[in-house]
Amino acid sequence: MSQITAADVKKLREISGAGMMDCKKALAETGGDLDAAVDFLRKKGLAAASKKAGRVAAEGIVLAKSTGQAGVVVEVNSETDFVSKNEQFKGFVDAVADIILQHRPADVDALKALPFDDERTVEQALAQLIATIGENMTIRRFQYAEVGEGQVAAYIHGAGKIGVLVAIEGAVDADLARGVAMHVAAANPQFIRREDVDASVVDREKAVLTERAVASGKPEAIVEKIVAGQLNKFYSEICLLEQAFVMDTDQTVGKALGDATVVAMSRFALGEGIEKKEEDFAAEVAAQIKG
Repeated sequence: MSQITAADVKKLREISGAGMMDCKKALAETGGDLDAAVDFLRKKGLAAASKKAGRVAAEGIVLAKSTGQAGVVVEVNSETDFVSKNEQFKGFVDAVADIILQHRPADVDALKALPFDDERTVEQALAQLIATIGENMTIRRFQYAEVGEGQVAAYIHGAGKIGVLVAIEGAVDADLARGVAMHVAAANPQFIRREDVDASVVDREKAVLTERAVASGKPEAIVEKIVAGQLNKFYSEICLLEQAFVMDTDQTVGKALGDATVVAMSRFALGEGIEKKEEDFAAEVAAQIKG
């Protein structure tokens, strides 16, 4: 067996990101063969990741990035808020966003299969990070958008708690596009325009409004006008282009954009829809002590 040097350990640490003792063990197990040691650590990382896969990961980071005419918003989850401040974790999320911008994968599975660096796929890099930090982590979702002429604006609110991506085709400057992205973060529109609202949703709302107007004793002749006015208010609450623009409430977002067209909109709120496990503090500490 060849002698294992400090330089060998250092090189393996740089390649793998694993701890010093793990690198020493890997080199010892593989007779100092660097490539075999890398594979040893990968297998160990994957095994460690699989043990943590059942834990709920609802914290983490939502990152939005734009290159001007292309952009991405991605959510990567961890178990605790502490990890979202970890430089390794933040670097991983940033690298994943860049990979999406470069390769435009179809979905998360396709993203995981892409190369992260010369040695690892995205999935392998994630498994290694899980092993190094000791928490379950997941790449939950992402959205990519691009335009031919116009702007793709990205906005991050609350240090990664909300990420927004808005793609606008046409003549629009970067400041206005960013303002629209900030508006989406604040107002949380569900649709871009009223034509996007599902007909069944509109019919249900119309039925409720009609019944309410009739029950209030309004003359039948004006019920239809009342309902039409209330439907307009309904659209102004849920449709981006009809909402009062937070940057200038005297006009709607649609009016502010003029002839420019919003072609895509994504708003990710960290952990939304993930069922978090409720534990008291004592139980949480006890669970961590048990490993």
